[in-house]
Amino acid sequence: MSTDIAIRPERADHPQVVAALGALDAYLAALYESEANHILSIEELLEPEVIFFAAWQRDRVVGTGAVRCRAGEPDTAGEPYGEVKRMYVDAGLRGRRIAARLVSSLEAQLRARGLALALLETGRDQHAAIRLYERCGYSRRGPFGGYVDNGLSLFMSKRLP
Repeated sequence: MSTDIAIRPERADHPQVVAALGALDAYLAALYESEANHILSIEELLEPEVIFFAAWQRDRVVGTGAVRCRAGEPDTAGEPYGEVKRMYVDAGLRGRRIAARLVSSLEAQLRARGLALALLETGRDQHAAIRLYERCGYSRRGPFGGYVDNGLSLFMSKRLP
């Protein structure tokens, strides 16, 4: 585990967070056409229903993750849920369980808000992300939240204990 990494709530408009999200956006743009990227903007990440965390290594942001609290819908049998968004870890620090710690922090926030279901959409070509989510206990499911099954997206869920 990375003991030199601190995971803490942060504003999505912090300059270092903005830079990290820019790196994530560039990575996603290299994989998929823009209409296939389901990205929350900085403004959307500042909305009250979004919980945003940053991973800090001393004075530098090295990772991000967010969860958006959502009302129930037909695809969740009316159950409210949290949608994991904007997961990113600096390429040079991957493999140190930073992303798993971010996911765990986000899930703890969902549980604290009384939500027992976490969902996410990720790209089929993001193999490391898919492995991460599977290691964290997520399993594949169908689309939710207005997403369509475009052949590029994978949808996953986890029941929070």
